[in-house]
Amino acid sequence: MLKRFIVVLVISMLLTSAVFAGEVLNFTSTQMVPAAEQKFAKGVLIKSFTDETGIEAEFIPMAEYHDLFIRLSAEVATKKVTISLVGDLHGGLDLMNAKGLFDDLTGITLPGRTFIKALEDYAVMAGRKVYVPWMQATYVMVVNKKAFKYLPAGLTAEDVTGASEKWTYYALLNWSKNLKDAFKGPKLGFPMGPKGLWHRFLHGYIHPSFTGYQAAAFDSLRAVKIWEYLKELLPYMHPSSSVWEAMDEPLLKEEVLVAWDHTARVKSALIEKPEDFAIVPVPCGPQGRGYITVAVGLAIPVDAPQKDNAIKLIDHLTKPEVQVKILENVGFFPTIKEAEGVIPVGALKILATGVLAQSGAADSVMVMIPSLGAKGGEFTATYRDVFTKIVVEGADIGITITTAADKLRAIFKEVGVPLL
Repeated sequence: MLKRFIVVLVISMLLTSAVFAGEVLNFTSTQMVPAAEQKFAKGVLIKSFTDETGIEAEFIPMAEYHDLFIRLSAEVATKKVTISLVGDLHGGLDLMNAKGLFDDLTGITLPGRTFIKALEDYAVMAGRKVYVPWMQATYVMVVNKKAFKYLPAGLTAEDVTGASEKWTYYALLNWSKNLKDAFKGPKLGFPMGPKGLWHRFLHGYIHPSFTGYQAAAFDSLRAVKIWEYLKELLPYMHPSSSVWEAMDEPLLKEEVLVAWDHTARVKSALIEKPEDFAIVPVPCGPQGRGYITVAVGLAIPVDAPQKDNAIKLIDHLTKPEVQVKILENVGFFPTIKEAEGVIPVGALKILATGVLAQSGAADSVMVMIPSLGAKGGEFTATYRDVFTKIVVEGADIGITITTAADKLRAIFKEVGVPLL
């Protein structure tokens, strides 16, 4: 009797869910899961959408990608889809799309939106537009405005802030030399401590800038230039970089005047002294301006019950003023250029201007953090180890990167994802 009751209850819930889906637009997301962010999503994003359109919508947070994948797979397989819109990271959307779970959004137009081209390009997979870019997070360079007085000849502050082709890694080297001479000590800093994000700079910034890839050309001749360059740059890096785990305090104390870090780890410096700092795009290398973005997209499942209304919700969530509310409340940055014009003056304005300039650069080489699961730590440790061996300890470049490249290939092969 108990088993029968459970079966009946489950069937009843499924039927109720199916009926409910016809009345309410279900928006399921792996983002904005923490309680405060859920409150914002439901009380601000969804409420403003309903107030504007009269369409009832429900925000359904799902902390784990796997849970979302299982549910959506089952709904699509049984042709009883209750989810009308999905919000997830690029990697998750890519995996679900490979299983045929999403509609092609090619042809959908959103007036008044100029999406960052690199994000738009990633949203198209095998000729199908899988998602609309919704939010992004990234890592940037922070400059104390005092440092602009010491730029190398031929480089202006406008070149740096505007992602000019003159703003290169070698220009950074010469700038760092000037700063060391002027201040009698290194003024360039990175978060190289145990919990710092130095490895992200190595695999997601300088590697694609010099080789075009994160790992696929790790033992190439182009990659040799990376380690030669870092050996030249080392004397101009602040020695405390080896213990720093975030760059906000060193910037506030003016221990460094130029630094690289995640936007969340420099935000407090900008909030405290917004007039002192500029957020600038990272330099470019021989293959372009490599940088990491954490991209979140909006996708519509196959056989979604309210596709037209889902498109209206996408339209709402990507409006400039809504993108700014997301930045202010959740910390994810806009994916459209128009948002910059409606961000209030202050720390967030400074951050967003730099982020949009970096992602909108003509020579942009945007990369995603590889989805390596439990092997992710081994992947990042490889880059740190190679830096220590070559740059700090003086090991042979060719032998070291050849050994490390074999290790990286084995990691990607074991996980079963393409070498990036």
